[in-house]
Amino acid sequence: MRSPIWPRPTPCSRTAGPELRVGVLALQGGFEAHARILRQLGATVTEVRGAEDMDGLDGLVIPGGESTTIAKGIESSSLEPALRSHHEAGRPILGTCAGLIVCDSEHLGFLDATARRNAFGRQLQSFEADLAIDGIGDEPLRAVFIRAPWIERRGDGVEVLASYEGHPVAVREGAVLASAFHPELTDDPRFHAIFMAMTTSARQRAGEEAAR
Repeated sequence: MRSPIWPRPTPCSRTAGPELRVGVLALQGGFEAHARILRQLGATVTEVRGAEDMDGLDGLVIPGGESTTIAKGIESSSLEPALRSHHEAGRPILGTCAGLIVCDSEHLGFLDATARRNAFGRQLQSFEADLAIDGIGDEPLRAVFIRAPWIERRGDGVEVLASYEGHPVAVREGAVLASAFHPELTDDPRFHAIFMAMTTSARQRAGEEAAR
């Protein structure tokens, strides 16, 4: 399912420098579509399947799929310590759909929030909707929801960027950005651009701190 509703980014619209390295967790789910958009935005993309693939990453995407399968893959690949080190270092993480669930307080705990699985229904209730999202401009973003969760509970430090029918579906807390929908399934790169801007800023801060 893809909605070509936004022009493809040109080289001058890219938000990442040529050396910005972003990993996409490639244990299960739609990692290839994320990689395509990240490359369009100027990132060098690494498919992450083991802890060694986390070395030197500036940012990480945890894609959609099936949250239980992804969680089991993280465990069997002994990836959790590397994921925690990445998060503790303040390097950005983008979690989409199942990736949001994996980041919540009942799983990795990267977000002070709890997601409700399949909140909008199962596969047959998948849908698209136009969302107003803080940080992407006035034009709404076409969002694809597939067996999507929503945020059931959130702490005070969790910023809601978008809601649908009164339920938070895009949030940010510190260096973690998460969505209940699949931003990789349209040709609109603006949600990924938020993540890339966060990643660029985090790398700049790390460089400034190292130079002190």
